[in-house]
Amino acid sequence: MVKTIPQRAILITGCSTGIGYSVANGLRARGYRVFASARKQGDVARLADEGFDALRLDLDDGGSIDRAVDMLLERTGGRLYGLFNNGGFGQPGAVEDVPTQALREQFETLVFGWHHLTRRVIPVMRAQGEGRIIQNSSVLGFAVMPYRGVYSGAKFAIEGLSDAMRLELHGSGVHVSLVEPGPILSRFRANAMEKFIANVEKEQSAHQRQYQAALARLEKEGPAMPFTLPPEAVLKRVVHALESRRPRPRYFVTLPTYLFWYLKRVLPIWLLDRVLLKASGGGAR
Repeated sequence: MVKTIPQRAILITGCSTGIGYSVANGLRARGYRVFASARKQGDVARLADEGFDALRLDLDDGGSIDRAVDMLLERTGGRLYGLFNNGGFGQPGAVEDVPTQALREQFETLVFGWHHLTRRVIPVMRAQGEGRIIQNSSVLGFAVMPYRGVYSGAKFAIEGLSDAMRLELHGSGVHVSLVEPGPILSRFRANAMEKFIANVEKEQSAHQRQYQAALARLEKEGPAMPFTLPPEAVLKRVVHALESRRPRPRYFVTLPTYLFWYLKRVLPIWLLDRVLLKASGGGAR
């Protein structure tokens, strides 16, 4: 039997596919009023056809963020219970091979866009005396692997900002939680490969051999890594973060997240480096 609760509004970014789409459907089934947002107008139209309160929200465009929030608040009478920051992409490649402009684009979406949106909703939540801000981070937000440094850099920033907000909002009724998935079935890897092809000149790189192995792996069908879970695994954590009287600061998803959180705290750095290199296949995974 599906649990029902008084309808509360929640805004979710990146709802076109994957985690955002799964969480949007799951929360709607629980009785939430889900404002599902996406960057492309075609995805917004599809979400509207499916019965969501659909919004166009481009995290790279402050004006788009402001218009989406204004429209949401107009529809809800100025209230918003939850925000699930999820939209974004990953830029693969060795740090030395990723152009600085691509680094800026990664941070524009995952850090500055999320920050702008979060700053818009915090005053609303403060005024109503309650709210939940849930940040979809990653195992790579605390454990770095080769050829994922740009993405990890953005997620590390999100983790730091989220930890600070959690302390700053203490006593306000507004809670901040991080969700930290490992490998999840989604289009994330396919989108990352597109960013890699667009921005990294692999033929001129000292890492060419590793890139070739990684591309060959990404082109195979099925889960790209062991311990891959469906996006519904993230939904379970989001539900707890929204509905628990004492939401956790961090929610781990998939075995690798639990494992690396533990290893980072018990292993010396030189040994952790060896483990991370092995787990990444030397960068080929």
